Amino acid sequence: MGQKEEELNSIIVALRKNYTALQEKLAKEESDKLAAMVSLNKEKDARLSVERSQAPIKEELERAQRESSSANQKILSLNDMYKRLQEYNTSLQQYNSKLQAELNQTNEILKNVEKEKVAVLENLSNLRGYCTSLQDQLTATKVGESNDEAMKLKDALASEVGCLRLDLQQVRDERDRQLSHVQELSAEVLKYKELTGKSADELGNLTTKSNELEARCASQSDQIKKLQEKLDAAENKLAELKGNIRVFCRVRPLLLDDAADNEPKAVSFPTTTENLGRGIELLQHGQKHSFVFDKVFVPESSQEEVFVEVSQLVQSALDGYKVCIFAYGQTGSGKTHTMMGTSGNDDDKGLIPRSLEQIFESRQTLQNQGWKYEMQVSMLEIYNETIRDLLTINRPGSTEARTKQYVIKHDANGNTHVSDLTVVDVRSSREVSFLLNRAAQSRSVGMTQMNEQSSRSHFVFTMRITGVNESTEQQVHGVLNLIDLAGSERLSKSGSTGDRLKETQAINKSLSSLSDVIFALAKKEEHVPFRNSKLTYLLQPCLGGDSKTLMVVNVSPAPSSINESLCSLRFAARVNACEIGTPRRQTSVKQLDARFIMANDFAVININRYVVDF
Repeated sequence: MGQKEEELNSIIVALRKNYTALQEKLAKEESDKLAAMVSLNKEKDARLSVERSQAPIKEELERAQRESSSANQKILSLNDMYKRLQEYNTSLQQYNSKLQAELNQTNEILKNVEKEKVAVLENLSNLRGYCTSLQDQLTATKVGESNDEAMKLKDALASEVGCLRLDLQQVRDERDRQLSHVQELSAEVLKYKELTGKSADELGNLTTKSNELEARCASQSDQIKKLQEKLDAAENKLAELKGNIRVFCRVRPLLLDDAADNEPKAVSFPTTTENLGRGIELLQHGQKHSFVFDKVFVPESSQEEVFVEVSQLVQSALDGYKVCIFAYGQTGSGKTHTMMGTSGNDDDKGLIPRSLEQIFESRQTLQNQGWKYEMQVSMLEIYNETIRDLLTINRPGSTEARTKQYVIKHDANGNTHVSDLTVVDVRSSREVSFLLNRAAQSRSVGMTQMNEQSSRSHFVFTMRITGVNESTEQQVHGVLNLIDLAGSERLSKSGSTGDRLKETQAINKSLSSLSDVIFALAKKEEHVPFRNSKLTYLLQPCLGGDSKTLMVVNVSPAPSSINESLCSLRFAARVNACEIGTPRRQTSVKQLDARFIMANDFAVININRYVVDF
């Protein structure tokens, strides 16, 4: 029993130890169980949080997929545009090569001209008197009623030019013969003097004869210069009858953002007599590019100086001519400033407000001569190849304005009309200024990296003028068109996206169509693609009709804009070379006012101005 009791006691002790161990293990498992429950609850909370955040993540994923699809489409569009730009660049390179060849030929011609320049300056005083007589003759000349008479005058001038050229060549040949004779006599004098020692009397006679021949040669040289001046005058008059598009160039001032300390000056102006006030030079990669236009305005030129050159052309609209002035250039080059100026600043007013003031002031003056005028105004913009009426009661963004279709039509007289366009009768410049402000508020503008307030459409201001003189029963119909084109810009520099990208593409396409039209006119092609865009179709009477047309190309002097400025000037040079119809006065009276056919009236060409007959 004792042994059994000891065994049981040892068993009891072992069981107690085991019980204690089990209790400790149970407590540990309970603790682990509680920790596991806490972790499980945290995982449930985390899962609920993840499920709640999953919905916006899915929405962001779908939006990202949509944006990716849109970006792919933009990439395809950009690739397509890049291909077109490469093609355009190739054509520009070809054109540049052709221009280089023409430049070489011109340099050769200039070398020949320089040889005769000295003699021309010596006889300038005599030629001035002859030029004065020619101007008097031109002043007395009257323009015929129809284009047939202008063509007869043109043919007569061409015939006169041919005759003058023959006379000039004959005189030159005679002069060359006399010069040769003089040289032979001089050689003979030296020969006799050195070898035979003839008497001083005989030598004096030969010298006298030589001097007489030299005087005769000098007289014939004077005659050559006079004939050359007459030929130049006739050719200038013939060129006026051709009706080339006139081009002015205006360089805006350099802004603070344009300055670059480490870059050379990009734009300069030649000071030679023949190109003073008409030449401009661009420096690109160390290469100088020179251009000559009808007038070049430096950055310091004021708005008043620009308008002085345009004022006579504006006056032509009151006299019954179709006049068109349009501003062209890259974004931020100062087109809208040139055309509109700064609101509220009288000294900084642009061409449009100054032209209107002159029109109404002249109307008041002409009333004393028996003239009565009626004037009508319309304003439109071409936005994304769509015509918008800027004077309509409904704003351009309204449903009715978006659905209305405006159709451009040209009549047999070369006048242009836009169907359903709002036309307002005006009696003062104040009324027109109010309409301009109203149109400016409706015009499409936007911000790009190149310009904070960039015009995103082509703006066209049209004034129709009807004048009647009760005493002479004369009636005139004039049209004044002032156009502010949207600025050309490169997508890489403008940073356009979304609607801005679509606008930029539409602007560049229409300006490219304008370039195609100019190239076709310059090459005298049978088909001119006026219908490729609304802009070129609207401008058809100005570019290919009988209007007095002026383009003002605006240029930025910033070194960062040198590529765009060079493209603008090359395009302007091509425009300047285009020939259009002879300007024709629209009147019901057979006799025309002689003052509009004076040679000085073609100084109107010095006018910064361009008008379209709509």
